[in-house]
Amino acid sequence: MERSIIDGMVARAWHVYWRAVVGRDLVGSASLVKQIRTRLLGAHQLPGRELLYYLVLPGEIHLLSLLSAGDSAAALGNGLSNMIAKRVREADGAFGPVFSGRYRAQPIDSADQLLNEVRMLAWRPVSTGLSASPTACGSAALRTILGLTMADGFHATALLERLAVTVPLGRIALRRAIVSRPSEHEVLQWELTKGMVPARGTVGPAGAVARHVGGAAATLVAASVGKSIDGAIALLELWVQTRLGLHPDLSLAERKDFQGSRGRALVACLAVQCRLCSAASVARHFGRAKATLSERMAAIRESPADRAILATPMDKIVREAVELSGQR
Repeated sequence: MERSIIDGMVARAWHVYWRAVVGRDLVGSASLVKQIRTRLLGAHQLPGRELLYYLVLPGEIHLLSLLSAGDSAAALGNGLSNMIAKRVREADGAFGPVFSGRYRAQPIDSADQLLNEVRMLAWRPVSTGLSASPTACGSAALRTILGLTMADGFHATALLERLAVTVPLGRIALRRAIVSRPSEHEVLQWELTKGMVPARGTVGPAGAVARHVGGAAATLVAASVGKSIDGAIALLELWVQTRLGLHPDLSLAERKDFQGSRGRALVACLAVQCRLCSAASVARHFGRAKATLSERMAAIRESPADRAILATPMDKIVREAVELSGQR
């Protein structure tokens, strides 16, 4: 499908979301859920805004919104943050912050990406252990979109028209997408990309490390053994060894020759390139001094052959690394 849902002169779709601080319950009562839903719908009554999907959970709120070119996710997010926080404080009678930091917003660039976001959100109540099935959650737009509850102000056509050329075809595409439950790997990759969970490892200055990752780095972490930064580095190492024609039974850390230092430097460059971790973390992973590794990284960036390796599209590297790990 891969149709663009963006017209730079007209509108752009966004995923805007919040996480509540520990101790707050965003669905503590039916009244509170109704108030939050009303605020979400009301915020999209402004010209040029369309609410495509919403999900309210005890600790999370998610919106898929279409905003006009003159609007912004910041305007939507900031306005709703204040209004919803006020309603939550009134409901539970407690002062203090409601959300753990400010809202987050990520653009949606195609109908395929939009469909995947809806699929992940449809199954979010299940993956978090709050519902037995996607349609069992009453504080989400899914039941309305599927015709299981009254619309009550929410218009499903806004989403369905952007999933396919007609509303009926959009509903068919949606039903097909949500039949398949996301795997644990998909859920973790999605959570990492959204910054909802950090990637963890043992290559920090004091041993443990936790940092937010996205894109290729999130895919590597989610696909790795141990679901960690260490495991993601190991996947990059496997790819580099294969690219250099080295036997993977002997790790790059064990190699004392030129190919070993070259391979370690390539792994470090790729890890930094995809924002998985720092060169210092890769040095600790291989048990080498950062200064020595940095010198070698600078050298390979001057080598045409190594520059060609580093120019390989990151999505291709990730795909091949994951495939290689499955063959071992």
